[in-house]
Amino acid sequence: MQEVRVAQTGVQILFGFLLTVVFTPMFDELSHTDTNIYLTTVVLGALATGALISPVPFHRLLSGRRIKKRTVEWAARMTFVGLMLLLATLTSALFLVLRTATHDAFVPWFVAGVVGWYVLCWLILPLWARARYSEREE
Repeated sequence: MQEVRVAQTGVQILFGFLLTVVFTPMFDELSHTDTNIYLTTVVLGALATGALISPVPFHRLLSGRRIKKRTVEWAARMTFVGLMLLLATLTSALFLVLRTATHDAFVPWFVAGVVGWYVLCWLILPLWARARYSEREE
């Protein structure tokens, strides 16, 4: 559960910062495309926040119902969904910030490299370690 708490806090802070952008003077200077990217980022952040917080109500509402295994399975699924939404949020936010800061054609390639890094750290390495080091039932 500790790792979920870290992800919950991180996504809440990110979402809070995203919500403040619309109230800055520079927001009015964004192009239509950048405004759409921002709105997409905010919605993704809201979805990620909801999914990563969902293990808390699962635990609170289902505690004592003798369905712990299913509760843990659903909480794990929602955490995974939340992490994938967080990946999308971070990708979108990075894309928007770099587009706004540089207007460089290299931005999509740089963002793709960062997404590749996230996929390596968040999916490939854990799946490799699970396959390599998990005990197999025979």
